[in-house]
Amino acid sequence: MIRNNNQRTRMLIAWFAVCAIFLMPVSVYPQTRLKLHSNKYSIQDDIKLGRQAAAEAERQFPLLRDPEVQSYVERVGNRLVAAMPPEFRHPGFQYYFRVINARDINAFALPGGPMYINRGMIEAARREGEMAGVMAHEAAHVALRHGTAQATKGQKYGTLAGILGIAGQVIGGPAGAAAQIAGQGVGVYFLKFSREYETEADILGAQIMARAGYDPRDLAAMFQTIERQGGGSSGGFLSSHPSPQNRYARINQEAQYLRVQNPIRDSGEFARVQAKLRGYQGAPSMAEIARSGQRYPSEGPGNYPEDAPRGRVDYPSTRYRSYNEFGFLTVSVPDNWRKLGDNNAVWFSPEGGYGQYQNQAVFTHGVSFGVSRTQSRDLQQATQELINSLAQGNRGLRQSTNFQRLTMSGRAGLSVGLTNVNEATRQTESITLITTQLRNGDLFYMVAVAPQSEARSFTSSFNNILRSVRLSD
Repeated sequence: MIRNNNQRTRMLIAWFAVCAIFLMPVSVYPQTRLKLHSNKYSIQDDIKLGRQAAAEAERQFPLLRDPEVQSYVERVGNRLVAAMPPEFRHPGFQYYFRVINARDINAFALPGGPMYINRGMIEAARREGEMAGVMAHEAAHVALRHGTAQATKGQKYGTLAGILGIAGQVIGGPAGAAAQIAGQGVGVYFLKFSREYETEADILGAQIMARAGYDPRDLAAMFQTIERQGGGSSGGFLSSHPSPQNRYARINQEAQYLRVQNPIRDSGEFARVQAKLRGYQGAPSMAEIARSGQRYPSEGPGNYPEDAPRGRVDYPSTRYRSYNEFGFLTVSVPDNWRKLGDNNAVWFSPEGGYGQYQNQAVFTHGVSFGVSRTQSRDLQQATQELINSLAQGNRGLRQSTNFQRLTMSGRAGLSVGLTNVNEATRQTESITLITTQLRNGDLFYMVAVAPQSEARSFTSSFNNILRSVRLSD
């Protein structure tokens, strides 16, 4: 009788143990334990480095400014960040997500949290889980602080200033550097990681996916999708993310320990976003973006005259036409001006007021609108940052007036006069830069340009355009 009771007790204990195993949360399964590498840089160094690199990247690459696509990508990204294991959450890191209007199947993240996903990556994914897998992998690089850890390990540049210098040269440097970023997806020293770090990002990425409700196997599947669609070629994900040995098997092995009930694989929203992107005009490759540069907007080969702007330029019409741009800007411009631009910046210019010089689009007359991410929330400081960035590609650019306060679309704004020697016409041009801040802190700008000898003839039109601006961000 005593023996039977003992047997029942042991069986009951065993049954409870089995139940406990199946009731355990994901985090207690024997998943691979990762730890941060030795790092001589501080958290603040990561943040500073990432902010500077992000500002340079957004000056070089055309962002897709579609509110629906942006909102969707942010929701997926925020779900992943919320699922980050506590030991890899760093105070001050701010994860945010931007879509680059480029067809290459690629993505990258910067120290401190900024993440960039190429439009081509979203279009190539077969389901939401695959897209989320790439984002989780990139978030893992940030969380593991791989950028500054690799710099510490390599000891190649010695100081944070040295790394920042490399970032500036490679992301924001001359044409040779631009070609390098096209081939490597912002091929900064701290972005092309070792195979050891790639394996760690795969493992932590799989864990983050499971905690967020995605099937980690979708990460392995996405890498196979990338390979099938040529993502290992120049400009593709695998060209800047070297593939560790047995990558797929290792991710699937980790997935065995990460039980997910009813994983998120797809959603109607993902299908709608994909369909919307595929309905747009084809995106340029990163190599094409690098060749054309981002100082001027581009509509692709053949849309600009094959020589520099020259000849007669008609005066602005007194009739105006309204345009809606970026999803939040409404503006009226003379109806004899042509719209030229992309999702990152847009120009309105009269015939003869634009052309091509040394394989770059050049404007002599017209207005441009765009958005710039700056490090400062102070309007004057942010405007000065923008002027400094413009001066990098225009060595003849000079400030000719003090800052003046004005109102743009009911918001506080600034106006400042600049002069520049146009590299194509060799003429001095008058430039008026007008700025205000969007609700998210980004800097919205309007640039009005005309040759100094003709500036007075365009002043009235420029003022009318400014008064017509309406922002609804």
